[in-house]
This record gives sequence, C-alpha cells and structure tokens, in this order.
Amino acid sequence: MVIRHIAPVPSLPALAPSGEAVSEWSDHELLRALEAEDPRAGHALYDRLIRVVEWTLLRVVGRRGPDHEDLVQAAFEQIVLTLHQRRYARDCSLTSWASAISCHIGLNALRAQRRQRSLQGSASALESRARTDLESQLAARQALEQIRAQLSEMNPERAEVLVLHEVNGLELAEIAAALRISVAAAQSRLSRGRRELLQRLAAAEGKAGPS
Repeated sequence: MVIRHIAPVPSLPALAPSGEAVSEWSDHELLRALEAEDPRAGHALYDRLIRVVEWTLLRVVGRRGPDHEDLVQAAFEQIVLTLHQRRYARDCSLTSWASAISCHIGLNALRAQRRQRSLQGSASALESRARTDLESQLAARQALEQIRAQLSEMNPERAEVLVLHEVNGLELAEIAAALRISVAAAQSRLSRGRRELLQRLAAAEGKAGPS
C-alpha cells in the first residue's frame, strides 16, 4: 500500500556499543532493573528504545523539524510514566509498545500542525510548489503530504493501527497487545482505516480535479 512510503527518511546511525552487560538484558530483565531502581536501567531503556522512537516519529511526521526533540521527549515521558504506573501489560516487546506510543505522539503532532496550517492558509504549499521544477519529485511529495493530511483528520484509532501496520510493519497481534485491544478489534480498525483513507484520498482528488 502507498502508505508504506509515507516518509522516505534516511536510516538512523547505529548506536555506539556501551560495552556494558546491560545491552544484553532481555525486556524482562530490563523491567526488573527499572523496578529495582538500578541506576543503569534508565540508560539501558533509552538505548533500547531511542531508535524505534525516532524512526516512528520521522515516519509519521515526515521531517526532523524544530519540535523533533520535543516529540522524542514527550514519547519517553509517556513511556516512563506508563512504566511507573505499571500500565505496560508486557504482552508485546518493549520496542513494539514504544512504537505504538510514538505513533500516537506523532499523529497528535500531525493534527496540531494541520490545525495550525488551516489557520495560516496554504501560502507555504504554493511557495514550495513554485520552488521546484522536478514534476515527479513534486508529485511524490504532494502525495505523501496528502496522505499525512488525511491521517491527521481520520478517526484516531483507525489511523494509529493503520500506521503501526502499514508503516511500522507490526503484526496485528503485536498491535493488539500494544494498544490493549483484541486482535479482532485491531483487524477491524485496520480494515476500516484503509477504507477511510482511500475514500478520503479519492474525495480529495475529486475536489482537486483531474491532473
């Protein structure tokens, strides 16, 4: 599905090896260390999740904007808060769960950007269209922005499952565990999300007229 290409971001650089045994901790061992307030646990959690948090945010939002670090911080704050409140059900991996949280943060940011742009008008879009003479690149960029625009206006639950499955490549069972819903509910949201996105894209194309 075209949504898989929502953000062709470059690969994140590999994290430098710490040389610590904590890098080999399993999720269970890491969680036990956090509960025991092991001073190494916070760094281990960050090292374990930073790549998936950044990757997910970049895939959803599409660019490393001035608020990128704030979004990463918000994702980690939500992760730590959920762990502190013992609300992580442990039915999926830490990375899958962090991906779901980051997706939620990213979609919220998209909605906020969409609301702000609707107030400011479409001048920036027109300027960017005038700055390029490569039609294929422009068309691809416009298609991706159209997808993001529609995701920001979709039913949030459907949009979240759609991104986690089509962009992040999570299986339905992983998504269900991360969101604490049934697999059937995840499948339903995915199917309805695909249908809603395609209908929205078709409606937007109809309003724009034939290209």
